[in-house]
Amino acid sequence: MFKSAFRFSFLRLLPLLALACALLAGCTQESAPQSSFLLLDGQRISTESLRGKVALVNFWATSCTTCVAEMPEIAATYGKFKAQGYETLAVAMQYDKPEYVSRFAAQRALPFLVAYDHDGQAAKAWGDVRLTPTTFLLDKQGRIVKRYVGQPDFAALHAQIEKLLTE
Repeated sequence: MFKSAFRFSFLRLLPLLALACALLAGCTQESAPQSSFLLLDGQRISTESLRGKVALVNFWATSCTTCVAEMPEIAATYGKFKAQGYETLAVAMQYDKPEYVSRFAAQRALPFLVAYDHDGQAAKAWGDVRLTPTTFLLDKQGRIVKRYVGQPDFAALHAQIEKLLTE
């Protein structure tokens, strides 16, 4: 009898426990690491400069076929949301050749910020990124909302961006 009463009480509390866990998980989102990026045009920006915007930080390489394949979608996503306070930063990995990165960005007329991680410090700061593409979606407060390893589901990504832009 005690066992069944306990089970009944526990089952009634389960939805409340799930809600509490979800709320706590949302409150403990990891902040994006403070790092500096050297853009292809020679300017420097920092993670802090992305605050106030929903941002996508994409670590990629010209030698990565998935990275190259997803770039048109990343550009289209940027074009769709940039007027609403959305930013994209594509960070080429240290092992990529700077001239390849510059040529790739110019030939494809990438419309967003492109950086070259010349010393590997940005990738290290963002969790020692080694696999490409690795992409982070940030909210307006600079918190990491989602980390993608491999190509994201762009329909789901767009839905998440739309939600974050309205917050």
